[in-house]
Amino acid sequence: MSAYWICVYKSVHDPAKVAAYAELAGPAIREAGGRFLARGNPEMTYEQGEQTRTVVIEFESVDAARAAHDSEAYQEALRALGDGADRDLRVVPGA
Repeated sequence: MSAYWICVYKSVHDPAKVAAYAELAGPAIREAGGRFLARGNPEMTYEQGEQTRTVVIEFESVDAARAAHDSEAYQEALRALGDGADRDLRVVPGA
């Protein structure tokens, strides 16, 4: 069953660190089988929606999503991000 990384950027403190993260994270995620489905700021929000950057990435399974996160390549990207942003990253199984 598919699984999805859903990442919301609550705040960005250092755009240069976020850019360094993105340069490393994109290839690491794709190499781990991730497929970017959506990324950017919302066009519209409803209810108590926030204007926060959101990224949705599809993986083959929860195990594949976990392995991508725990991979050395992605951990290197996280080190580059450091304290550059406050994010909420979760893995959600497909319906």
